[in-house]
Amino acid sequence: MKPLGGGWDELLAPLFQDERYQKIREFLKYEYSHYIIYPDMYDLFNCFRFTPLNKLKVVILGQDPYHGPNQAHGLCFSVKDGVKIPPSLVNIYKELESDLGIAPRKSGNLTAWAQDGALLMNTTLTVREHLSNSHEKCGWAWFTDSVISLVSEHTENTVFILWGGNARSKAPLIDKSKHLILQSAHPSPLSAFNGFFGSKPFSKTNEYLISKGKTPFNW
Repeated sequence: MKPLGGGWDELLAPLFQDERYQKIREFLKYEYSHYIIYPDMYDLFNCFRFTPLNKLKVVILGQDPYHGPNQAHGLCFSVKDGVKIPPSLVNIYKELESDLGIAPRKSGNLTAWAQDGALLMNTTLTVREHLSNSHEKCGWAWFTDSVISLVSEHTENTVFILWGGNARSKAPLIDKSKHLILQSAHPSPLSAFNGFFGSKPFSKTNEYLISKGKTPFNW
């Protein structure tokens, strides 16, 4: 695997050396060679590659990657340029416009958010084509839970945005005394009206960052 850069190699080295990760790696070798798996293996760790640890301001957790062709590229909720914007991201854009007056983008590619300091990480990093949650039990939960704990331990005044039950279950991994945790319903059309719309996560994030002497996030 190519180095991740941005301080992540040093932070995550114990995870990559752990036998539990080696089991995930062997599982993925088989899966990628026998099935269509998303994202492409070269995009698997983009959430780290695009966001240097020393620039980290925000963590947004997704569940597992999109399982349709040309969608997933290693950042939760994000799709590649030219791909139809998924319903959850449509609702994220709606809340962003309601909260901060930022008009919805025509692209669902959130790389700019990653580069500005948002770790856009799914709690399961891979999926078989057209089979949601198909890699849920392969060991990724241990890995991404460990990442959340390490980020909590090694950063200061980070905003953790937890949308939906899966993400909100990770709150105990985060040190509330040194970070802000924002929780609400998931932006999916099935749940967005149950507390996601009107939750104002974007303005709350920037108010907190400014209060801690940080530059507001460029949503």
